[in-house]
Amino acid sequence: MTTDLAVIAFAQNPDPEARERILTLVQDAGAEVERFSTVRVTGPGSAGPDSEVPGYNAFTALVHGSDATALLAALRPDPLTQMLPGVDVNVVPTTLFDPGRKKLLIMDVDSTLIQQEVVDMLAAHAGREAEVAAVTRAAMLGELDFAESLLARVETLAGLPASVLDEVLAAVRLSPGADVLVKAFLREGHAVAAVSGGFLGVLTPLAEQLRLTRHAANTLEVVDGTLTGRVLGEVVDRTVKERCLRTWAEELDVAPEDVIAVGDGANDLDMLTAAGLGVAYNAKPALRAAADAQVNLPNLDAVRFFADL
Repeated sequence: MTTDLAVIAFAQNPDPEARERILTLVQDAGAEVERFSTVRVTGPGSAGPDSEVPGYNAFTALVHGSDATALLAALRPDPLTQMLPGVDVNVVPTTLFDPGRKKLLIMDVDSTLIQQEVVDMLAAHAGREAEVAAVTRAAMLGELDFAESLLARVETLAGLPASVLDEVLAAVRLSPGADVLVKAFLREGHAVAAVSGGFLGVLTPLAEQLRLTRHAANTLEVVDGTLTGRVLGEVVDRTVKERCLRTWAEELDVAPEDVIAVGDGANDLDMLTAAGLGVAYNAKPALRAAADAQVNLPNLDAVRFFADL
């Protein structure tokens, strides 16, 4: 019998009865469970041998007899509240599990692919970190226009030596599991991209290190080795992020329904909406409310379970 959907749940320390409760909820929603499995992902396995980030449990159940919207409503009636405390429950189409369908994984960078916000790190060199960080938070919450707020934040960098980009790059840390996630997709012949409202001076070296298929970000203007406080060209905002997704998917011959987009802030909303599966990663409320799926634990590699990798 054909399997239509996958119920995928994550938890760092789940209630021992959580699995049974999920299965009961699925059946109460009128769906039939074909089979299920549970995997414990250890911290070192997901985040590198020296990481102190805890592991997590990933539960996958293949089900049929219900549509995704109705089943998700039964399992997660409120996108901002976990029906089972400490457990993220998601519903995805099993077409994403088909290894013969090429997929594109596209990710935001700041607070998603990496742990930090690069513009805040740069502002620290200008003695303006607290001020800029407050604006960044408001922009990620959707309270400010992203492009306008970015240009205002970049103005605070005027006069800094361009070498601060190298200093910030050296301090940037990938999110736990990011390397594992990227390698898993690339190993299976899929494409991986990153698009950022941050800066190419930091993203390009990371993209080369991770062997990303595509990447895009803003370019800081430099004159005589000094940042001018201006951005060259069009600001990479929510509209541009969506455009990159569509353009890259077409270039790489990936169907829209086979695109998985991951982000954390309001400026990722259009990108996640355009993807076949939009994933909110430790995200702000506005994005969690709109996303198809959620990961609310500090392990980016959990995203690979949405493609059965």
